[in-house]
Amino acid sequence: MDVRQKNKRVLLATLGVAFGMVALSFASVPLYRTLCQVTGWGGTTQRAAKNTSHVYNREFVVQFNADVDRHLPWAFRPDMRQVKVKVGADAIISYFAENHGKLPISGSAVYNVTPLLAGKYFNKTQCFCFAEQILQPGQKVHMPVTFFVDPKIMEDRELKDLKTITLSYTFYRHDSKELEKAVENFYNASDNPHKKTN
Repeated sequence: MDVRQKNKRVLLATLGVAFGMVALSFASVPLYRTLCQVTGWGGTTQRAAKNTSHVYNREFVVQFNADVDRHLPWAFRPDMRQVKVKVGADAIISYFAENHGKLPISGSAVYNVTPLLAGKYFNKTQCFCFAEQILQPGQKVHMPVTFFVDPKIMEDRELKDLKTITLSYTFYRHDSKELEKAVENFYNASDNPHKKTN
């Protein structure tokens, strides 16, 4: 094999690695979102097709929080600040959003649950999170969230005295660096059991 062929192979391998790294960087945020949604890591809630749970007498106060990144000119708030919900029972609430900008703007919401240990028991059956939401100038919308608290929470000794769960959303411009950074910061948070280590 001559030097030219060796150089060509090295170039192709280098380009392949570079392309793979670029593709992975674009896929890392959605892949991590999916991983968190499946496992409940770091207070990430679970997705459920429907609630098949039995309803129990134990109740939680579920509080709702809303924030907006400074680069997104939207108003965003929960329509209700809190609800009482029995373990296993379906609940529905909604969040209000309004575009204060002069152009159509798309946003995506990142969410979590506190305390973090409760995230794996908090199941959403309908949610606007992570989906692109496009609002026209001045448009107002109410976005529903349906959820239930999994009865398995009653078997968790660390949460036996828990009475309040908080569901938080933060809206960012869709496909923005701020959105990617928010997910990356969450991934590197000190309380994340799967924090990256050098």
